[in-house]
Amino acid sequence: MIESKLKYLYLIATVIIFCNQSFSQQKLSLTADQAVEIGLKNSKTLHSSLMKVKSAEAKVREINAGRLPSLTLSAAYRRLSSVEPFVIPFGNVIYTIPTSIANNYSTQLTVFQPLFTGFKLLSSIDMAEQSAKATNEDYTKDESDLVFNVRNSYWTLYKAIEMKKVLDETVDQAKAHLNDARNLLKVGMLTDNDILKLEVQLSDVLFKQTDADNAAQLSSVALNSVLSIPLDTQIEIASAPNVVTSNYTGLDKLVEVAFDKRPELKSADYRIKASEASVTAAQSSWYPQISLIADYQYSRPNARIFPSVDEFKGTWDAGVNVSLNVWNWLTTAHQTDQAKAQLSQSIDAFGTIKDNITLEVTQDYLNFNQAKKKIEISELGQKQARENMRVTEEKFRSGMALSSDVVDAEAALITAKVNYSNSVVDFELAKARLDKSIGK
Repeated sequence: MIESKLKYLYLIATVIIFCNQSFSQQKLSLTADQAVEIGLKNSKTLHSSLMKVKSAEAKVREINAGRLPSLTLSAAYRRLSSVEPFVIPFGNVIYTIPTSIANNYSTQLTVFQPLFTGFKLLSSIDMAEQSAKATNEDYTKDESDLVFNVRNSYWTLYKAIEMKKVLDETVDQAKAHLNDARNLLKVGMLTDNDILKLEVQLSDVLFKQTDADNAAQLSSVALNSVLSIPLDTQIEIASAPNVVTSNYTGLDKLVEVAFDKRPELKSADYRIKASEASVTAAQSSWYPQISLIADYQYSRPNARIFPSVDEFKGTWDAGVNVSLNVWNWLTTAHQTDQAKAQLSQSIDAFGTIKDNITLEVTQDYLNFNQAKKKIEISELGQKQARENMRVTEEKFRSGMALSSDVVDAEAALITAKVNYSNSVVDFELAKARLDKSIGK
């Protein structure tokens, strides 16, 4: 009876442990495009950038509201202290002026409409709109950067996994060679030193295999971090590098395309326009400020009605207000100088970004062409290394090659496989980097 209970408890514990392991390590099979979609959906940085866009758009609506008439309603109650009545003697007659009414109630409705603000309001709206457009382009840049970072992390993981596969295969080959060598040793065709060389080679490959396994795990964690998913998620790579060469026009044409599409250049251009509007806004104090104002008062007592009566009365007034800052110790001039200096900074920043884009596109274009050539070279090298390995293995089994020849052939094959795998992934990354640099 006790044994059956123990078996039952053991079975439950096993199921719980299995379930915990299943849920703690999720597995995802993702293509590169699916990884990008997840990254865009989960990115906190991109969400923060989007909130900046919404804030800038709200700022535009706020400033636009300043062009419309504003309506203000105020109400107040005031209790006055009692005072002696004012007495005026006139001959035998005494005139008494009533004391003030102790309870005072007042309500006022004010309408204010700016008519002319020295172009300050219009330029402020223009400045806010250009800043909002610049912020929107910043969001586009952040989105582009995130897409590239996801693809870069994705293909880095692919490269690490392929490296591990190469070394796993090499370990199996090294073990098989060592087993063949031991058989040849038994029949006197090899020496103990030959066996030792192969054992050293196997140890070296096992060491590299450990590094490759760790690199694959670190790459997986890095990709999970970029995607903002649990770091222990196991991602299965479902895409393969596309070695089909994309058609790109000449370098000069690519630079022109980048100038037309890069979001940071558009953002810099919008900030120049915003700075130009800020200069106009700073100069607005040189002009008179004209506004329309109207009030309606409904008070008890109403101060405009004499004599005062303890009841609600309504009165109104309307007019035009004109003000001009006659002297402010050249504050307007100083503010204008600041705005012009900021405009010059914006123009310089635009030129700097343009120069950086030219350099970036040139570098990425050259790297792309180099990556394309490396694929052809590494593919040929891999074929040669495989053939060399095949011939060396046949000679070794027949006793016509030394163990050092096998070691050298294995090392050459490992290098060739790694070079080809890296060149294919590097080509994919070079293509993605060039697309990003031209704003594609």
